[in-house]
Amino acid sequence: MGAPRIVDREGYLDRIAEVRTGESARQVAYPIKIREVEVIRNAMIGERLIRVTFGGEGTAGFEAHAPDEHVRLIFPEADGTLRVPGQDGFMLAWPKPFPTTRKYTVRRYDPATGELDLDFVLHGSGVASDWARTAEPGAKVHIAGPPGGLVVPHTYDRYLLAGDLTALPAIARWLEEMPRTAAGWAFIEAEEEIELAAPEGVEVRWVGPGELARAVQEVGIEGRVFVWAAGEAGELKPLRRWVREELKLAADDYDITGYWKRGATDYSDDH
Repeated sequence: MGAPRIVDREGYLDRIAEVRTGESARQVAYPIKIREVEVIRNAMIGERLIRVTFGGEGTAGFEAHAPDEHVRLIFPEADGTLRVPGQDGFMLAWPKPFPTTRKYTVRRYDPATGELDLDFVLHGSGVASDWARTAEPGAKVHIAGPPGGLVVPHTYDRYLLAGDLTALPAIARWLEEMPRTAAGWAFIEAEEEIELAAPEGVEVRWVGPGELARAVQEVGIEGRVFVWAAGEAGELKPLRRWVREELKLAADDYDITGYWKRGATDYSDDH
C-alpha cells in the first residue's frame, strides 16, 4: 500500500476521494510541514490518557484526512539543544543524527478553530509522557507531519478494529469518522472503558490485558472485511498470521502496525 508523494493539494484531495469510493485501501501522501504550536489546554481522559490540545498560528492549514495519521513531536536533546528540520519544498530536511522525536496519532483536528488534539499514554517515565504531564498553556513545541495516512474505502461490508491503549486515539477517530451505516467490531485492550462514538452497527468490546488477539479471532467474519490493528508489536503477531493464513485477506484489506515494543524506545514498525 505504498504511494508516491503527491504534493499538489488538489491532486491528493482528489486521490483521497477516489480511494474512499473504491475497492482497496491506499496510503496517500500529503505535503509534510514543520510547525511550531502552543499548548491551549490539557485534560485527563480516563486514568492513563492525557489529551493535550494545541493551537496558535502553527496549526493553520493542518492536514487531517485519515484516522491512523501521525505527527512527530520534536524534543530538546540532553544538553538542551533543539534540532528542528528545515522545510525543503513539500518535504523536510532532517538534521543528522536524527533528533529526539516521538510519534503520536492525530486524535482530532478542527479546521474552524485550529485546535489539534494528541492523546498521550501515561506509562512510567518517558520523554513525551513526562512532557505531557507538565505542559501548561502557552508552552510551545515543534511538530512534523503528518506525512500521509491510510485511506480506507467506505465500501467494505464490515470493519474490524483492534488495539491497546496506544491505539485508542486512532480507533476512537475511526469510529467517529466512518459512515453511520458502517458495521463491524472494535476491540480495545484496556483496564478502563472510555465513552466512544461508534456507529450503531459497530460493536465495541473492551478486553483485559493479554486477551486482545484471542478475542478478535473468535469473531465470525461475514462478507468483505477490512482489518485494522495496532499496539504492542509482539501481541499483534497472532493477528498477522490470522489475517494472512485463516482469513486470507489481500494485502490491501488489512493494516496491522506495531506502535510500540516492550524494551524498545521510539520503536518503528515498517509493516
